[in-house]
Amino acid sequence: MQLQDREYYSPTEYLELEVLSEERHEYIDGLIIPMTGGLPNHNRICLNLASNLSFALKRKPYDVFITDQRLSIPRKRIYTYPDIMVIEGEIQLVSGRKDTITNPLLIAEVLSKSTSSYDRVEKFAAYRTIPSFQEYLLIDQYTVHVERYFKSEANKWIFSEIDDLEATIQLESLAFGIPLADLYDKVDFEIEG
Repeated sequence: MQLQDREYYSPTEYLELEVLSEERHEYIDGLIIPMTGGLPNHNRICLNLASNLSFALKRKPYDVFITDQRLSIPRKRIYTYPDIMVIEGEIQLVSGRKDTITNPLLIAEVLSKSTSSYDRVEKFAAYRTIPSFQEYLLIDQYTVHVERYFKSEANKWIFSEIDDLEATIQLESLAFGIPLADLYDKVDFEIEG
């Protein structure tokens, strides 16, 4: 992908460039931002959550997507790649596209030092503009800690957090729970702390 030295790209230009790119990029209201690769713990946590979700939701009306599935947030003019998304029912795509989803029920992000603040504030604010979006998990990769936000009614989100490896995260948007011991299976906090 060759970005030109300019400040603004249209969504159409971004999508055309992104299809040809060997790397992933976020699009935020005209800006194209390269995405960095994840550390081993980041990938372990993503795989642990996605595989448990996929198994628990087998033959149920849900789809689980991990890292390379693009999401459109039209009200904020953002295209991004959440770590994990769960879609309920039929997948809704951006008109004319086969690669960009618009209707996540649940999104999970594994926090890194460089994106933690963005994931908690700006990204969460953007996700909340998606009508189907009901639940958000923020998972720390450097210590045992998970933050969960659940939409209880319009403009009202309930927050909870868990930092006990013996505890289980129970989701509200779908019938699913995962022990933190399974979520953090094989995660080595010593090597990436």
